[in-house]
Amino acid sequence: PDREYNVEGNPFHNLMDCVADLVERKLPVHQVTFVPDSEGQFTSDHGWSFPQDAARLKPLIDQAHAMGLRVSLFMDADAAAMSAAKAVGADRIELYTEPYAAAWGTPDQDAQLQRFAHAAQAALDAGLGVNAGHDLNRDNLAAFARAVPGLAEVSIGHALIADALELGYTATVKAYLQCLN
Repeated sequence: PDREYNVEGNPFHNLMDCVADLVERKLPVHQVTFVPDSEGQFTSDHGWSFPQDAARLKPLIDQAHAMGLRVSLFMDADAAAMSAAKAVGADRIELYTEPYAAAWGTPDQDAQLQRFAHAAQAALDAGLGVNAGHDLNRDNLAAFARAVPGLAEVSIGHALIADALELGYTATVKAYLQCLN
C-alpha cells in the first residue's frame, strides 16, 4: 500500500534543518506538520494563531514547498482561522482534537463534534485538506470520523502503541482502520 512520511514539529526549533537533511538524503518525506510547541514541551496544547503567526510562518511554508513538501498547520477548531491558514500557503490543517477527546462521553460531546465539523468544513471551503490528531483513540475515533467532513488523515500515537501492547500491532491497526471505515 501507499505510505507517506510526515515530519511534525515546531518549524522555529531546527525542524526545517532536519527536514532539509532528510530531503537531501532522498528519504521519502511527503508532508511537514508545523506545531507551535515550545522547546521541551511534552505534548501539544494549542494550534497556531492568526494573524499573529502568519508573517513568521509564511517563509517557512515557502521553504517547505520549495523542497516539494505538503504543509499542514496544527490548528484549533476555529472555523474563522481556516482562510488565514490557506492565505499563508498551508495545504492542509491538522485539527487539535484534545477538546473533543476531553468532551467524549460528556454532555458537551455533541457540541464539540459540531464545532470540529464546522471548522473542517471551513477548511475544505478554503481549499485546505483536513487532518486531525491529539488524544484520538478506538473509543472516540469512529464518531469523530463520521461527523467531520473531508478527513484525510489522523495522527494517533500514544493510544495506538498502548493498544498494540495489549492486542498486537496488526490487530490494533485493523481496529483503527475499522473506526475510520
